[in-house]
This record gives sequence, C-alpha cells and structure tokens, in this order.
Amino acid sequence: MNEVLPVIGITCCHRDFGVEKAQAVMDRYVRAATTYAECSAVLIPANTGFFDARSVAKRLDGLLLTGSPSNIEAHRYGQAEGEGPFDAERDAVSFALIECLTLMGRPVFGICRGFQEINVALGGTLRRDLGTAPVGSERLDHHAPAQTRFADMFDHAHPVALTPDGVLARAVGREALRVNSVHFQGVDRLAEGLSVEAVAPDGVVEAFSANIGGAQVLGVQWHPEWQPELYPDRQAFFRLLGAAVRGNAI
Repeated sequence: MNEVLPVIGITCCHRDFGVEKAQAVMDRYVRAATTYAECSAVLIPANTGFFDARSVAKRLDGLLLTGSPSNIEAHRYGQAEGEGPFDAERDAVSFALIECLTLMGRPVFGICRGFQEINVALGGTLRRDLGTAPVGSERLDHHAPAQTRFADMFDHAHPVALTPDGVLARAVGREALRVNSVHFQGVDRLAEGLSVEAVAPDGVVEAFSANIGGAQVLGVQWHPEWQPELYPDRQAFFRLLGAAVRGNAI
C-alpha cells in the first residue's frame, strides 16, 4: 500500500498583482517542501476573515512559515516603531497557527520571516540593523547591496558555525555552512526555550530548534528553498521537515 502523504500548511502573503492584491507564496517554497519532505501541501492565505486557527491546524501534520518581503509589525515584539512593508494579516495568521500547532504537538518550521515569526511568537525580539554594513564597519553584511539583481541576491552569502551535535549539524554532518543571506532584520533576544543551531561570525543567531510539548520546531534565517537541487544541506532542512511530520525525532 502506498503511504498516505502527510499534509503541511505553507503560509502565503499579500502581494501586488497588477491593480489587485493576491494571496501568494513563491513556487520555490512549495516545490522544495513537497519534493524533499515528500509531503502534500496546502496553502494558507493571510486572511483573518472567518479564520479559525484551530480548525486549520487540526487538518495539518505540520507547518512551514515562509519568507516574505514584509516585516513583522514592531508592536508584536514590544517596540513602538518599525520599518515596512508590513502584512498585519500574515502576522495574525502565522502567530495563531504557531500557537495551535505547538499546543497540538505538531512540527513548526520557519524560513527567514518565518524564523523571525517563531522567535517573536514565543516571546523573543528582533533587531532591524542587519542590512548592508557601512563602509569601513566591522559589521557583517546580511543583505546584498540594493542595486543587486534579484537572481544574484541569493548568491550573497556568509559562513555560519553550527552547534556541535545540534539538529542541523547532525543532519548535514558538518560543523559549518556557507549560507545565503537576504535579510535586514534578525533575532535580537532569543525566545526562552529555543536552542541555538547556527551563529553568524558577528554573533547573530541564524538558526534555532526546540521541542515544545512534543512539537518539533526548526527555523533558519537563510533560504534553503533557493536552488536546493544544488545543495545537499538545503535539502536536509526539508528532509528534517518530512521526518518531523511523520513523527520521527529530528
């Protein structure tokens, strides 16, 4: 008998589509997740109208929180001001699903914005000064220069040190990775209960994991969905998702 494939929810965002707004997620997230996690997927709109997180969560075996051009609204991590663009409904849907899935003991994985959402949802905070470092600064560039073409933006990379015997280190069999870096915001205070999985040379947390009441949590600041066919370590992130939604420890 063929395996009944687990179903993962993949979060969408509001995007401009001509003169209209669209619910959208880049195809690379869906293809990477379904291919390497070997799962079916449903897309979850960033729409709070008639949205019941518990009803949605009960139908999912796991959740993948995607990256996005939008930022989390600053009031959600205790700050008065922030830098847009924002997507308030994406915030509301993601935070509610994180709470429900973890209470149900089901896996929650995050990429870029999704990584930040998990940290904030669990009580952590963000910093907003991680773009291109000033000339002469010792800070690390976490984003390519503004004039960089989109296709080249994901070539911007830096090393990260993996936590010895951590989830990622075990999965890839290495002590360090070189990861693409496409973010202006990142972790400031790590939420209680999250364990560091990777750190950039400037000390910024780039990945974390947790087990929250049986819910396996893994988030990375970089983009493993970008050309995963060329990088076994990027495939490994989604294979961990596949293992987690099947109830296997990661």
